[in-house]
Amino acid sequence: MANKILKIKTDSILPEYKTENSAGMDIYSANEDDIVIKPGEIGKIETDLRVEIPYGYFAAIYPRSSTGVRRNLMLANSTGIIDSDYRGEIKLFFYNFGNKDQIIKKNERLAQMVIQSYEKVQIKKVDDLCDSERGEGGFGSTGK
Repeated sequence: MANKILKIKTDSILPEYKTENSAGMDIYSANEDDIVIKPGEIGKIETDLRVEIPYGYFAAIYPRSSTGVRRNLMLANSTGIIDSDYRGEIKLFFYNFGNKDQIIKKNERLAQMVIQSYEKVQIKKVDDLCDSERGEGGFGSTGK
């Protein structure tokens, strides 16, 4: 994506790559007041980020490692997908799977955004699919 530009509209902290080889850029909370996420509940976190993603790309929102391990917070939708035509604010919905209240303060790094390319495919309804070595084998069918 060297020649591609991610346009960002915000009055808050811009996302940033923390190292030269970071795949994801950290994004920050923009809530004015502290947000308390109680155990077993979901909290909505504002980022004040609106983006214009180049056509052929999307943004994937992932939690930072420390958010899950240290804070017992996970994104409620597992991974957020931001399409290139979406212009609204990116919001984070975190689920507290721990046993303590989690307090989210302004300008905390909780998630990261990765810009990824994609390809569209044609969709075709068929009566049969070709055979494969795996077939219909599901969980654990290929070994331990």
